[in-house]
Amino acid sequence: MSDSTLGNHTVRSELSIGGRRLSYLDFGGDGRPLVALHGHISEGVMFTHLAGALGPEWRLIAPDQRGQGESERADDYTREGYLADVRALLDHLALDRVVLLGHSMGAVNAYQFTARHPERVSALINVEGPVELELDGPNPLAFLLDLPRRAATREELAAGLGPAGSQFSDRLRQSPDGSWRLPFHPDDMFRSEEEVHGNYWDDWTSSSCPALLIHGTKGYLPPAEVRGMVDRRPGTLAVQLDGDHLLPTGVPEAFAAAVRDFLTTL
Repeated sequence: MSDSTLGNHTVRSELSIGGRRLSYLDFGGDGRPLVALHGHISEGVMFTHLAGALGPEWRLIAPDQRGQGESERADDYTREGYLADVRALLDHLALDRVVLLGHSMGAVNAYQFTARHPERVSALINVEGPVELELDGPNPLAFLLDLPRRAATREELAAGLGPAGSQFSDRLRQSPDGSWRLPFHPDDMFRSEEEVHGNYWDDWTSSSCPALLIHGTKGYLPPAEVRGMVDRRPGTLAVQLDGDHLLPTGVPEAFAAAVRDFLTTL
């Protein structure tokens, strides 16, 4: 999807972090700032519908996290690396305090950043972001390692992706040499998934700002974990939507309504 299809006020910009490009979408407006962090194998464009539903009261800013979308690959995909990117983005935009929303891996980034920098976050929205990710379990992104890295044409690459083509075929990128590639490098995403696994109850419970936990009926979060996340963190509201893990794009209207209802309470 090209930036020109995102709306008249949307601007794609970038900043340099140690010589590495971090790209972000600013959906515009003079409203209160909300920064939205996507998860693995996605990009900031996934929040286009949400931005339209929240405007003009809210100005949504959505970075392409390191190694994804229009942002360049990084040397590492550690927890601290992701959090440093969030801080650099806020500093670049001169945003002292924001509402911070994250989906999946982006939600882990969001609540960990809030734990370390509570003065920068006025409210937290966790969308399908767990606090317990099994250290010794299988890597759910291992299937990426079998995907083709690039092809001579878009059609050839899309065909080579097989069943995964439906997820990525509309987001393929053309390289300077004319070949086509995925909007991420499979090896990077596999490494990033390995790095995100751990027990993060301390991070989740150490912040005290208002928080919304959005989870799906067919999502990743077990009911017991949802109950624990609400019970152990005062000021947390849980909302369940009828959908799977990909709530922002799978049930966009219901997702936007849940976010909007929460924001009106702030």
